[in-house]
Amino acid sequence: MPKILLEALNIEKYYADKKILSFDSLKIYSGDKIGVIGANGSGKTTLLNILSGELAPDCGTINHYCEISYIRQFEDNKSILEKNTLEEQSCDDIDGITLSGGEKTKLKIETAFYDNNMLIFADEPTSNLDIKSVEFFCSKLEKAESFILISHDRSILDRLCNKTIEINNGKLEFYSGNYSFYLNQRENKKKTDQLKYENYREEKARLERTLVEKRSKAKAIRKAPARMGNSEARLHKGKTSEKEKKLNTAASNIRTRLEKLEVQKKPVEHPKIKMDFSLTDPPANKIVIHAENLSFSYGQKAIFNGASFDIHNGTKVALYGENGSGKTTLLNLIAEDNPKINVVPKAKIGYFYQGFENINFDKTVLENAMTDSIQTPAVTRTVLARLLIAGDNVHKPASVLSGGERIKLSFAKLLVSDANILLLDEPTNYLDMLSIETLQNLLCEYEGTAIFVSHDSEFVNALADKLIVFKNKKLISFDGNIKTYENSISNQKNSPSVIEKTILQMKLTEIISKLSNAGVDKEALEEEYASLLKKLKSI
Repeated sequence: MPKILLEALNIEKYYADKKILSFDSLKIYSGDKIGVIGANGSGKTTLLNILSGELAPDCGTINHYCEISYIRQFEDNKSILEKNTLEEQSCDDIDGITLSGGEKTKLKIETAFYDNNMLIFADEPTSNLDIKSVEFFCSKLEKAESFILISHDRSILDRLCNKTIEINNGKLEFYSGNYSFYLNQRENKKKTDQLKYENYREEKARLERTLVEKRSKAKAIRKAPARMGNSEARLHKGKTSEKEKKLNTAASNIRTRLEKLEVQKKPVEHPKIKMDFSLTDPPANKIVIHAENLSFSYGQKAIFNGASFDIHNGTKVALYGENGSGKTTLLNLIAEDNPKINVVPKAKIGYFYQGFENINFDKTVLENAMTDSIQTPAVTRTVLARLLIAGDNVHKPASVLSGGERIKLSFAKLLVSDANILLLDEPTNYLDMLSIETLQNLLCEYEGTAIFVSHDSEFVNALADKLIVFKNKKLISFDGNIKTYENSISNQKNSPSVIEKTILQMKLTEIISKLSNAGVDKEALEEEYASLLKKLKSI
């Protein structure tokens, strides 16, 4: 029997006069593995902060029946270190300033799981983590009995969650399945809504046509035919009055049906962008960036050693490797015009920074977008609308934007600028699902070259047609995405030659072990060892 761990009743939360959350009941039981999704600014983090007791609701009560561990999206690194019980490491040994984003996140994860609490809250825990570290987190969370997880990584939500909560206009919508189940339900709803809208339009049009017909007939019937005598006219008037009355009654009934017809809103369609990429004066070269024998170090720590790569015009290239392997460093070296990296003369590079360096926080959203735009104001507004910043929101000061909204503004600025090569460092961080899908679609439509770093494997698989793999301080080019790359590695491991090598190595190890035993024919074993070693070298 599942045990109740937490309940929240009659919750309301406002920021100024804006209602952020309003729901009657949320109960979390042992075994619940809940993914929380919703648009940026919908209240996902606010929900976790209220449920954890960190933030008081304006109305309602929260009851805790167990201890909670909380992996926060933003937290002071010193406070994490002070809570951490890693042996033989003090706060001075792991100074928060020297930790990378991924290292800080891994430290938060270790701390949360160390407490071994029954319920875990996690707010975007895989941001800044490499593939290996994401796997480490997932393996940890898979062992947890119960959790609530906010994540923009769709594959993680599918893998880990058995329930989904969507926050929409402050309300909680519950789904008894993972993210794919939610998507399927959402797609079915979209089809149903489209069908309802089409039926509504048809019925409304039919009733309006019928109403016009009835009114026209009623108006026409009033006129007596020409050259009709008085007695005939009186008789005609009586008959027509009755017919007119019936027609007017029918028209009135139709009008009532029209008024009572349930209005169905037209499903939202993404605005089309007619961007003129030729305005960027793009290069015609087959290869737009070339590096050969590239070496780079931070002090004594070598990042690249004799690395080489080519970036072909119009490709979408994902940089793939573990944290600290040099992915962001390579983006910086390209942007900084490193002498070992040749960029063709007509290339114009636009860099998406994690720190939003290209945003002027004293200007509005639209003013920011138009600052370096070579596209028309209409196209610029459409790009913002595609990124879910529309209407009066374009006049908001950039300073009040959420993290996700700042990412979308930064990306919009690049798209409408004169850049024809985009460098994107974790563009999906802190974006909601719909925004990731939108960004993904815009980049698929983009006619220029894009080089990007992302830990969202689904985003990479959907977008990349080439990988640059960071391995042993070298750069390996691979045509395809993560899925095809991992399949290639798996096939190599399972190839006959690899299997044969593995068997021979096992036999060699066995012989070495036997040679240490007493009473064995060492000469025969040594001959067999030499024969096996010769076979191994020949493969």
